[in-house]
Order: sequence, then C-alpha cells, then structure tokens
Amino acid sequence: MSQDKPISFTSRRAKDKTAYILVCIFSFLAMVPLFFILWDVVSKGYKNFNLRLFTEVTPSSVDALMARMNGDPIPGGILNGITGSLLIVGLAILISIPLGLSIGIYLSEHRGKRFAGTISYLTDLLQGMPSIVIGIIAYAWVVKPLGGYSALAGSVALAIMMLPMIVRSTEETMNMLPTSYKEAGLALGSSYTNVVFKILLPSGFGGIFTGILLAISRVMGETAPLMLTALGASVVNWKLMEPTSAIPLLIWDFYNDPNLVDLIWSSSLLLLIVIFLLNWVAKIVARKWKV
Repeated sequence: MSQDKPISFTSRRAKDKTAYILVCIFSFLAMVPLFFILWDVVSKGYKNFNLRLFTEVTPSSVDALMARMNGDPIPGGILNGITGSLLIVGLAILISIPLGLSIGIYLSEHRGKRFAGTISYLTDLLQGMPSIVIGIIAYAWVVKPLGGYSALAGSVALAIMMLPMIVRSTEETMNMLPTSYKEAGLALGSSYTNVVFKILLPSGFGGIFTGILLAISRVMGETAPLMLTALGASVVNWKLMEPTSAIPLLIWDFYNDPNLVDLIWSSSLLLLIVIFLLNWVAKIVARKWKV
C-alpha cells in the first residue's frame, strides 16, 4: 500500500500536466485566427485613420473613384456614422438600463415565483435570438407604425438586444449580495424602495455596471437590426424620427462599393478600438468593485 500511493500521485500529476499543456495548445490555436484578423485590420486600417475620418461625412462613389485614379487618399470620413452610432446607442442605453435594472431586481427578489420564472425563461430566449429577428420585430413594432425608418427604431432594436445581459448581470449581482444588507436596512426603518436603491444597487454597482458595458460593446457592431430600422444616411442627422447612419452600416455600404472599400478597414479599426476600450473598462470596474 505504501508503494501504491506515490505511483498514484505521480500518475495524477502527469495527467494534470498533460491536460494543462493540451488546454494551452488548443487555446493558442484558437487565438491564432484572432491575431491574424487583428493584424489585418490594424495594418490596413491605419492608412486612412486620420483627422478627416472624424470630421467629414462619407464621400460619394465618384469622388472616391477620382481619388483612386489620381493615387490620392480617399476624401471624406465617417462623421455621419460616428454621430449616428452615438445617437442610436445612446438612446438604446436610456431605454434598456432602467428596464433591465427593474427586471433584474424583480427576478432577484421574487425567485421561485411562477411569473418570475416565466420572465427568466423569456430573457434566456431573447438572449439567444438572432439579431436579424430582433430587427424584424423592431421593424414591425416601430418602423411600420411610424411610417418610416428612424434612429428611434434602431435604438429600440439595440435596446432589446441589450436587455438580456443587463437583466442577468443585475439579477446575479443582487443574488450575490448578503441578505444582511437588506435585513439591516429594513431593521433601521428604511422603506423597501430605499433599501433597494440606496443600499443594494450601490453595493452591487461593479457587477451591474460591468454587465451594462458588455451589453453596449455587444450592440456597437450590430448591422442587421439597423439595416431594417435605421436604414442609413449620407449626412449627419440628430433627429430621432429620420433615417440615420451608424458605423456598422457604413462598413456594409463600403463593402458594396469597390471605390470605398479602403474605408472599411479604418472604420473597422475605430469600431475595434471602441469595443476594446469598453471591455477594458468593464474589467477594471469588475476588479475594483467586487461584490
């Protein structure tokens, strides 16, 4: 018996090391395509990554063709896409955060009830729904009744996509909080509403805010819902009830125009940087405000 233990221990260590090496190898292999994609976007995108990209609207196909024939950089930028993304995503944030927080708090406080279970199931269903289906739903709910494409319709579509992640992050964060927080607040005479908004939500700020940032980074690059709702525009537009462009929509437009294809890479690089910064901030917040 005394000789079997070292052999068993050695065997377990060998299996553990083998599994660790295999996981590292396959993780590296999974990251190789990602590195190639990043290198391709950065190496081709920096060429048109200049001040003009942020200050001028999308050029016409004729202007781009003349510039290519003369060997000049493509004129214009993506200002209409930047302002459109800010408008659409900003309004989606205003719609989804209050609704997502409310649903998440309800699910956390009413665990086990049938209605809460139904809402939880619908949340999971919504999270796995393809973005094009959500675009069709927003088209039927907003575009058709209003009689036209608009930034508002695009915001509704993105807000629907953001809801599941905000709801889940709020619910899970609230579930992780010690019950003593709520009991202490109620014992001191605070109302249930004050306990939720002044004790529980601030205590779980890190997890909730991280979920919100990840939800924003998820919808920043969505194209399909906006094609069916916001449609796009060649000018800067700040009006909610008119068609509006966005960076993902411009990337799709550039892809269909061979004269503007060079702007695909600079637009993609800008989008990549924004999403990277959002995820980076989310990780910092998650580490600093742990529940």
